Parts: sequence; C-alpha cells; structure tokens
Amino acid sequence: MTPTEYGTPAWGLAELPAQPPLHGTPTADVAVVGAGLAGLACAYHLAERAPGRDIAVIDAEGVAAGASGRGTGLLGPRAGPAIDRAVRRHGPWAARRMHLASVRAVQSVLDLCGRLDVPCGLRTGGQIMATRAPAGLASLDRQSRAYRALGLDVPELSGAQVRARVGVPYTSGLLHRTAATLDPATLTCALARACAAKGVRFYGNSPLLAVRAGERAGTELVFPHGRLRAGQAVLAVNSAAQSVGLPVGTVLPLEVYAVATAPVSDAAYEALGGHEGYAVVDALPMAPYFRPLPDGGLVAGGGTVTLPAGLGAPRLRAVRERAWAWLGRWVRSLHPELAHLPVTHRWSGRIGMTGDGLPVVGTVHGLPDVWYIGGCCGHGLAMSVAHGAHVAAALLDEPDSGDPLPWHRPAAPRMPVNGPGRPLLRTYLDALGRATRRTC
Repeated sequence: MTPTEYGTPAWGLAELPAQPPLHGTPTADVAVVGAGLAGLACAYHLAERAPGRDIAVIDAEGVAAGASGRGTGLLGPRAGPAIDRAVRRHGPWAARRMHLASVRAVQSVLDLCGRLDVPCGLRTGGQIMATRAPAGLASLDRQSRAYRALGLDVPELSGAQVRARVGVPYTSGLLHRTAATLDPATLTCALARACAAKGVRFYGNSPLLAVRAGERAGTELVFPHGRLRAGQAVLAVNSAAQSVGLPVGTVLPLEVYAVATAPVSDAAYEALGGHEGYAVVDALPMAPYFRPLPDGGLVAGGGTVTLPAGLGAPRLRAVRERAWAWLGRWVRSLHPELAHLPVTHRWSGRIGMTGDGLPVVGTVHGLPDVWYIGGCCGHGLAMSVAHGAHVAAALLDEPDSGDPLPWHRPAAPRMPVNGPGRPLLRTYLDALGRATRRTC
C-alpha cells in the first residue's frame, strides 16, 4: 500500500529488520507468509518456544504494510457475530466460550505489549458499544439479555451513564471492561524486531504466487524471483487468499476508512472521555466509532465500506474522498468545540470478511502441512495475535486446552461474489452504508 493511493495513517513505521526480496531457493523449517500481527505472533511464539527452528517470514510488501499497520488501534473483545446471534447459531455454551476467548485475546495483546516493552501509546480503558437509533437500541437490548443469561460481565449503560463517560448524546450502551487503545503499527514493528532478535529471517516485496506440496515432503512456496521449501507453512494472508487460489472459502476483501484529527481542547478531550481512554463503537453495522489519542487528537473510522474488486481507480478515489469527508463531518458533530477541528490524517485499509462473520484458522484442504489465518471481520487487533499463538502451538504439537472454537476450521462459507453476484453485493453494502450514515 502506498500513502498516495490509500492515504497516510496517523502512525508511521518504526525501525524494522532487513527485508530483502526472496531470491533463489532458500529453505526453512517453517515459512510464515504475511508480516502482520497474525503471522508475526505465530513466528514469535515459535521462535520463543522452539529456539532451534529455522523460521522465515515473507511479505508481499513488508512488515505492517497491510491491515495491521493501517488499523485504528481499538483493542476490544468480539469474535464472530453479536452475542445474541452467536447464541442462536452456536448455542449458549459455545457463545460463552467465544466471548471469553475474545477477552483472553485482548489480555494476550496487553501481555505482549508488556513483554515487548514498547511505547505504542497503550491506554487501558473501557470500550462502550452505544447507540442513538431505534434499531441499535433493539440490538443492544438483545445483546444485554444474552450477556446476562450467559453470566458474562458486560453491564448495560443508560443514556445518562454513557453521556457521563463520553459526553455524546447516545441513548444506551454496553460496557466492555477489558479493552484498550494503542498504535497498531508500532506494536507490529516491535513484534517484528523481537522476532528478528530470536533469529527469524525476513523477506519483503515478495508476493506469494502459488503454494503446493513438496516433491518428497513439506511445502513449496512460489514467489516472483524464487521458491522457498519449508517443512511447514503458515499463510497469514487474510483476503489475499483468493488471489492465490487457496481453498479456504470466501474471505472477502473490503476497504474501510479512518481519519485522525489535530488535538482538541482540554474541555472537549475531557468531555469525550479522553482522560479515561474510552473508545466508543456504535451498535449498528458499519456505523462510525471514535477513540482518543494520547496527544489529544481523535481517531474515527467506519461509516463506509467498499468492495473494491472490479472498481476502477477513479471510482475508488471518489469513494475514498466521500468516505473521508463524511467521517470528518461526523467527528466534528460529536462536540460543539469540534466544529472547526482540522483532520490531519486520512487513510484506508483492507479487512477480510466472511459470510458468517467468523474467522478461519485451520489447515488448508489438500495441504496438511499448511495453515491459513484470516477473516477476522474487523476484529483483528486482538484476534490476530491469538490466532498466531494458536497456530504456533499446533505446529509444536502442544496439547489443546479445550474443544475447538467455531473459527477453528479449514474454510469459510462460499459467497457468490463473482459474475452477477458482485454488483448485487456491492449494491447491498452501499445501501447499508447509506442507511447507517443517515441514522448517525
């Protein structure tokens, strides 16, 4: 991703290990494709728990070039659909395990930040899911009843209780206590440096072209200027899976948008919960969200989502401009003192969505030595780190701590996104985004 094409995030890339392009025919015990949080977490845990293994990390561009470096830094619990839908789809026991697993994932990122001792702007604070729309109220009510029935600590907040925390006229909310905000690019870069310090090799500017079983054993990975043979491989490539033809179902690449602002006044920062580190996520799908920055600015995202496949460059540029402009207006509407607040950064990134809202973490069909990680559906900051650790444990044959979770699976459901299905899906996403923007 180039800054001119996708905008410039509020975070820059810190010092990184050398990442030469892959040339020739190197080998490795484990090859990890994808230098985002999922791939790096897997490499980190492998190198830490099996120091003798030869591990190589390869990326189409470089460390933190994708979603891990272009997120908005909201660290909160959620994996899969909303808790009430999870109960209906998977049953109460599985839904409860899913939520608790996502809480543990948040804690695993906090622990990782502590081990790496990196200044990534980490601020622990509650995450509020709030709404001021009738549809959002109904959704929050269903979720609140489900959390209570499952014995989970996610208290409901009245409108007055939400406003006391963030000073925005929401009418209801839910409070996730285990949450934080941070600089995702700095964390990803620190994880890469920690991997390099443990002997992990890095290759950049090397997009994966093909993956196949080795002639005798293991796996062969094909890149533009070479081939890497590995005993095991982890493909943490998210929605890029379809470009390689991986049989992992449909992991749809969607483009999402974010802006960051100049520092706000002390009064506005206090009113918006900045000193307490609150992040606010609207209960409606695709609705906007915001969180304070340590320097006194704000980051906001959401409101628009785009299926970029098949769109020409001029149309994509126009979509991005509209999305960024709308987010800027929405941020300025949060508090009277923000009416003329400058937007200092605008950027977009790609997330991987699945038809059922669940990630995919499992071995690739027909390639038993190859694992795939992807499809976090916008909740990747916590879940990617957890998925990387899970796959590392599987590669080391460490015993499972319990039954598989619903996202421990080889493939997502297939969606009809090619041919006549693509414009229909794009129309649906556009309509959903327009409805959300009108409500907010």
